[in-house]
Amino acid sequence: MSDPDERTGLIRSWTSLPDFASVNWHEDGAEDVAGALLSRGIDVEAGLWHQDAVALWLESGHRQQCLRVLIELPDGLDSDGTAREARKMLTAVHSSGNVLPVLLHGEGTSAWPALRMAAAAGLATRIGLEDVLHLPDGSPAPDNLSLVHAAREIIARSATPHAGVDT
Repeated sequence: MSDPDERTGLIRSWTSLPDFASVNWHEDGAEDVAGALLSRGIDVEAGLWHQDAVALWLESGHRQQCLRVLIELPDGLDSDGTAREARKMLTAVHSSGNVLPVLLHGEGTSAWPALRMAAAAGLATRIGLEDVLHLPDGSPAPDNLSLVHAAREIIARSATPHAGVDT
């Protein structure tokens, strides 16, 4: 649904409320949608997909009321590109004095590099078939559970003192 007024109207009519909802700050009406959610007692996760979205969120009157920041990295980035983009966005978010938790997440080619960075930096992350269809070795993921197992293995390895992913 692209009409921000329609979205906020629907939020105000909900009879069953979620604990939180993601608001993508690059979308028209994000500020109003966040306000409608917060007015209903629904926590807001700030979805930031690029530098322009970070800038809009940093100017938001709802910024400090958010539950957390979700940094979404796009498909098409290689490992180095994922690291560069993640660092730029994390630097911008943290330079604002942000103390909210950050969930670092990628799609397609950026999914596994983002997960490795998040694990090494102690950030929250997520993985699923909606994000990536292949295991870290490039083979097709037969199901969601296989992605979760691979992610848990990467996270466990990054918790060891000799694990090395520069963030």
